[in-house]
Amino acid sequence: MYNKLFSPLKIRGMELKNRAIFPAMGTRMAENRAVTDRLIQYHVARVKGGCGLNIVEVSSVHTPSAPRNFLGICEDDLIPSHKKLTDAIHQAGGKAGIQLWQGSLAVGMDPAARIFMVNDTTIRGYTLPAITLAEIDEIVDCYGQAARRCVEAGYDCIEFHCAHNYLPHSFLSGGLNHRTDEYGGSFENRAKFPLRCIRAIRANIPEDMPLLMRIDAQDDQLPGGMTLDDTVAFCKMAQAEGVDVLDVSRGNIVTAATVYEVPPIDIPRGFNVDNAAYIREKTGMLTVAVGRINTPELAESILEEGKADMVVMGRAQLADPEFLNKAQAGRTEDIVYCVACNQGCYDGFCDLQNRPFITCLRNPQLGREREWTLTKAETPKTVWIAGGGMAGLEAAKVLQQRGHKPVVFEAADHLGGQFLTAGRAPGKQEMADAAQLFGRQVEKMGVEIRLHTPLTPQLLQEGKPDAVILAVGACPIRMPVESTDTVRVAVANEVLDGLETIEGETVVIGGGLVGLEVADFLATRGNKVHVVEMAEKAGKDLGSLRAITVMGKMRALNVEILTDTRFEKLCETGAVCAGKEGEVTIPCRNVVVAVGSRPNDCTPLEQACAELGIPCTKVGDAKQARRALDAVAEGFDAARTL
Repeated sequence: MYNKLFSPLKIRGMELKNRAIFPAMGTRMAENRAVTDRLIQYHVARVKGGCGLNIVEVSSVHTPSAPRNFLGICEDDLIPSHKKLTDAIHQAGGKAGIQLWQGSLAVGMDPAARIFMVNDTTIRGYTLPAITLAEIDEIVDCYGQAARRCVEAGYDCIEFHCAHNYLPHSFLSGGLNHRTDEYGGSFENRAKFPLRCIRAIRANIPEDMPLLMRIDAQDDQLPGGMTLDDTVAFCKMAQAEGVDVLDVSRGNIVTAATVYEVPPIDIPRGFNVDNAAYIREKTGMLTVAVGRINTPELAESILEEGKADMVVMGRAQLADPEFLNKAQAGRTEDIVYCVACNQGCYDGFCDLQNRPFITCLRNPQLGREREWTLTKAETPKTVWIAGGGMAGLEAAKVLQQRGHKPVVFEAADHLGGQFLTAGRAPGKQEMADAAQLFGRQVEKMGVEIRLHTPLTPQLLQEGKPDAVILAVGACPIRMPVESTDTVRVAVANEVLDGLETIEGETVVIGGGLVGLEVADFLATRGNKVHVVEMAEKAGKDLGSLRAITVMGKMRALNVEILTDTRFEKLCETGAVCAGKEGEVTIPCRNVVVAVGSRPNDCTPLEQACAELGIPCTKVGDAKQARRALDAVAEGFDAARTL
């Protein structure tokens, strides 16, 4: 199946077994800029899963500006750790690339790092001086020396990062480069620095070693920035200097277009493919398509239609390291699909205080491939799971894989829980699909599923399982307000699930994720919507990139958001609220409550387990209403350690 995706490709002296690329994604798995065993196992798992080319994450070329929690190839003493990685990738049957990177202000995660800016830049009253001509020469030389080290370390190819506001892109883009010397002004001048870097790399690698370049298709929302045709012109210049392949990305960190770098679920699948196709047609170069390509069907169609020669499938392989093996074997119903929630990959990368490295909602083993290898249970147990949401299903899957006998008790007539409800919001069908597919996968594994059957103390008394996992989730908090003759009151989850039909002007109480999604749901259907939020900001429980897309959607739908405002009561004409300016009445026909959730009460089940001597573990929202990322991780861990 998917003949084009799994066809070989030769680039100079490198032969790839298929057209799928695992891209350079920051992981924070490096230590003191060196490759770790954790990073090696992370890559090897994707190689064994069928990936054609693994590009190792952004690797600093210049020591003084290299963050310590990023990978580096900036010193000779780092070569052995990289050699260990390339050897492991080769032994597993894959090819290894590396992305050479020189940051800019984005390296601010490491306060000690030296920062190079293309222009003088004032931030919080402190001016960061523009990179000098001598420093430009220094960085160009560092690219050449880094390329030499990559060859010694055994890499099969190199990718030059010339996108996303990092230093080469900052020089190239007229929207970012405001210099007045020979590196600024005209397009030709702005191209000098990245072209010098390319020459330095090419001069230090063998003739048969491919050189890729990650490039932004265009500078979205950046006045004076690169257009598609500007990018085509630069790519032709880069080709003349020895670049073989264009890895066409998108996004910049100085505008809302940063969402295109790690696009959340709100951005359509394959949103950047047509740009890659245009650049491929105009340059005649080998081209890689990037951007939410997370199904084998989409990847195959892109390649079959000649829009690109290769496809990046990054988060698809984070969610399921066996993605490509399953696709090639025609086992698409067994794939664990990325849903672009961004909770583990992007938000986890940015969460320096709480997460040591990235993770994935769909794959809690990410980054712990070796230490959390699942082992068969010495003594198989009958384990009853209360709740068939994502946490309960994850626990059931892992228990079954380990040889236990899990039984899922679900009060509703379907599996998937709150994840299924989340998928009812506009643009989030992938979440609903994933929840439904997960249920089918668990059932296909042989797990016993009992729908319409809540777990009760009586059932525990009668069945006496060996262990119990409580994954009963949470329920929406209901406010003490009742419908009147003129204003109807409903709960957000019931609206999203289709249990309540709302029409007409509506006030949504609560501006968190659920409140904004039900506002989207109602406004998309043509209703005027007002969101009332007590805090100073709406969407505080959204990750940074989803916040951009969700709040942008609110503006596009003309949803009014009132912050620092509290709902007081209903009146004959609508909702009475109190804000900074005093009391205000918002005319409406409906009020939808979205003020959060509280764990469902497990006390009777916990007491029954205690009386019967049955070990009992509570996971997910049953403990505390949080993100799905945490619920799935706890379901996995409970089953892994049982």
